[in-house]
Amino acid sequence: MIANANARLKFRHELKYYINHHQYQIISRQLKHLLKRDKNADASGEYHIRSLYFDDIDNKALHEKLGGVLEREKYRMRIYNFSDKVIHLEKKIKKNDFISKVKERLTRETADAVLAGNYEVLNVPEKPLLYEAYREMKTRMLRPKVIVDYIREAYVSYAGNVRITFDKNLKTGMNSVDIFNRDLSTIHAYDNNFIVFEVKYDEYLPEYIRTAIQTEGLIRQSNSKYVICRKFLKFNSWEDQ
Repeated sequence: MIANANARLKFRHELKYYINHHQYQIISRQLKHLLKRDKNADASGEYHIRSLYFDDIDNKALHEKLGGVLEREKYRMRIYNFSDKVIHLEKKIKKNDFISKVKERLTRETADAVLAGNYEVLNVPEKPLLYEAYREMKTRMLRPKVIVDYIREAYVSYAGNVRITFDKNLKTGMNSVDIFNRDLSTIHAYDNNFIVFEVKYDEYLPEYIRTAIQTEGLIRQSNSKYVICRKFLKFNSWEDQ
């Protein structure tokens, strides 16, 4: 029997904002005194994330985000600090303002095989996410599309299972999908120096945290790092709209 990768999903609230450096300084100063740093951070409190996003022959993930579809999903491969010690295949599921994520760890050999177009390595029915991605690759021609790079500063709280992140220096790898290449040529994805500010939590956001992240001019945005970076790969005229 083949299990469902979406079985027993737990959805969380997700709030997203663009902020400038002045707003970042105000909010981060508050959080440093209230919350714990992410355990994966280095001495500076940051770590690097590189994601390789996939999309199908119809660019379904891109279309649905641009079209404002309320229920959608996308696949990505993710590594940290340019290392292949931890490689995840992930599926992010979005329903209105709620998100969930399913992930499965990959070996370097499996990841390299996928990048080389050998999708049979994911034909593993006992691992639902791998098998689901395999079927998408075979039937929908799900393929690697774009690399997204950024530096993350993260804070966590056990109360409400809160995770707050500042994603800085967003870059894209243009036409390369070589996720393990430390020397990959990247370009800045923003014309300005915005920071992506995200707040994720379970049932409730503690009031002291809600107060700490409030600052003048903070406006929720519908943003996607994948869509922002895909604008540099224009295959259709509508992508400029």
